[in-house]
Amino acid sequence: MEFVNPYFLFGLFAVSIPVIIHLFNFRKFKKVYFTNVKFLRELKQETKKKSQLKHLIILILRILAIICLVLAFAQPYVPLSKNIISQDEKSAVSIYIDNSFSMEARSTDGFLIDEAKNKAAEIAQAYNSSDIFQILTNDFEGRHQRFVSRDELIEMLDEIHVSPSVKNISDVVKRQNDRFSTCQTENKISYLISDLQISISDIDRIDEDTTIINYFVPVYPDNTGNLYIDSCWFESPVHHINQNEKLSVRIKNTYDNDMEKIPVKLKINGNQKAIASVDVKAGSETEIILRFTNYETGIKNGFIEITDYPVVYDDIFYFSYFVSDKIPVLCINGTEENIYLKALFGGDTSFVFDNSHRTYLDYSSLKNYKLVIINKLDEISSGLGQELKRFVENGGSLVVLPSGKMDFDSYKNFLLTMNAAWYSGLDTFNTKVDYINYNNEIFNDVFEDDPTTNRKDNRIIDLPVVLKHFKFTRLSRSEIEPLLKIQNGDEFLSVVPSGYGKLYLFAVPFETSFSNFTKHAIFVPVMYKIALLSDIGNRLFYTIGSNEYVELNQAQLKKDDVYKIIMENSDFEIIPGQKYINNSLRLNMYDQIKQAGNYMLMNGEKNIIGISFNYDRRESNLGSYKIDDLNNIISSNNLKKFMVLDVGDRTLSQALIDLNKGIQLWKLFIILAMIFLAAEVLIIRIWK
Repeated sequence: MEFVNPYFLFGLFAVSIPVIIHLFNFRKFKKVYFTNVKFLRELKQETKKKSQLKHLIILILRILAIICLVLAFAQPYVPLSKNIISQDEKSAVSIYIDNSFSMEARSTDGFLIDEAKNKAAEIAQAYNSSDIFQILTNDFEGRHQRFVSRDELIEMLDEIHVSPSVKNISDVVKRQNDRFSTCQTENKISYLISDLQISISDIDRIDEDTTIINYFVPVYPDNTGNLYIDSCWFESPVHHINQNEKLSVRIKNTYDNDMEKIPVKLKINGNQKAIASVDVKAGSETEIILRFTNYETGIKNGFIEITDYPVVYDDIFYFSYFVSDKIPVLCINGTEENIYLKALFGGDTSFVFDNSHRTYLDYSSLKNYKLVIINKLDEISSGLGQELKRFVENGGSLVVLPSGKMDFDSYKNFLLTMNAAWYSGLDTFNTKVDYINYNNEIFNDVFEDDPTTNRKDNRIIDLPVVLKHFKFTRLSRSEIEPLLKIQNGDEFLSVVPSGYGKLYLFAVPFETSFSNFTKHAIFVPVMYKIALLSDIGNRLFYTIGSNEYVELNQAQLKKDDVYKIIMENSDFEIIPGQKYINNSLRLNMYDQIKQAGNYMLMNGEKNIIGISFNYDRRESNLGSYKIDDLNNIISSNNLKKFMVLDVGDRTLSQALIDLNKGIQLWKLFIILAMIFLAAEVLIIRIWK
């Protein structure tokens, strides 16, 4: 037992007052004359014993009454935790309400979001009207960053609704701690009302502030099962007209029972493109492939849909992509044009193929192409090298075909800026290609079967002959991936990522005096795939609330234009933050996108690209930490100022008072003091 006002215990010295009074009897006795002396002596002895017993009982009752009154003023309490607040000091209370979509689940008391708001109101009522309060949700709104009165907080609870925003518990605690740092009150208490899902409860990452008392207030749904679409992706990163597409979809099941024959629908630009049914085992996931064909070019806005209840926000998954008509390819020639490249790209309607002599090259036109090929340049000037580097970093693909008379130093200076290997000499040994990197996207769908990557087991026995080739020297930090190798281990073709684009390095020019590569069967698929992969579009989708930038690497974007984003079949329209980096446009939504769906980036009345946003799937798995789990995690992470609020049979308000102030005993001592005083009065009046 401890005391709020221990100095009142000095009042126990008042116990001496009734003791002194009873020790010195100040009453005056009257003389009574009586003839029978013997009878008088017996009467006197009997009266004296009764009187002493009566006075002793009264003394004890008075002492007990004084002790109880003194203890009542000292306000004793029994602490239930170490987090006892100073009762004579003002308190600052921060209450976090998890308003993510998972709080739409139902419990025996209704929707979790309503239960959380009711608990927040009870918490506020457990404190004094002079205390200050802060409300916090996943939206981290500016109006919730200040402390308000208790009445204001209760009014603000009615304005809280479910939101697509998802925040980790560690981020919420950090936000509360930052706000408490500006508060000068002695008592600082935070409450976190949430379903405490495992996916967002990163308690081990909490940076504890020992001046703040923290309580987890869990709310749990009756059913934690859910079926949802987790993600989707295309097998091919590029999309062209009349191309057969394979769209993979991942579906997860967190129910305790198997889900069978679940219909999956795919719609693109309002038209149904595919339908399938899927079986998902309990507590597992599965992937299905939806197949369709692109018959038209342009922007494609699509979505995949399943049906599940009661959690429905994750039953639709949106995505956008672009179907290209033609891929622009530029070949920069040192001398004459390359007949093999012209025959490959010039005769294919899927490409726009341009040749340019290095003397007449317009550097500003490079941004109009997806693929640039350097064909037998004897020298790469610093100006050209700088423009080519910018082209690759902004998302372009560059193929380097060396010249037999090249200036090694100029090539080296250029390739070093790209963090790539450089040409260091000519090897005239007659050899052949004997290794294909089947794991790279260049070759992953070129052959019917997936052959082993073991060099001795290559399916193509007759690989290109190499009469002579240039050797490479590289830095240890270079990120080079070999695509084709020669028998002696030298690279014949390699790729280097740089910025948003890629650099492809050949060890030979396309001349028969170096190799028969241009006449080999592998020539067409290699160059064709390099060109196709240069036309990789923008991301399929973005996640709401993740603060992701939308990066657009498109030549038609103009710095002076103002772009807007609209939502399909809606009046929604915003102007995002715009920042240009070289030839790229970075869009910042500033958390203005709140609804999942397909959106369109527009310049005036012209559609530029489709942009799709989905709700965060982290909370689609409704599995939560139970009270015992939370206590174990708190203990294992040595969080001394954190505890789980387990109400038990008490009301929430009473549980909070007991935790913050301990079990208050002053009322009990007041009652006992009144009982002792009443007993004294009764004894005095009745006992004659």
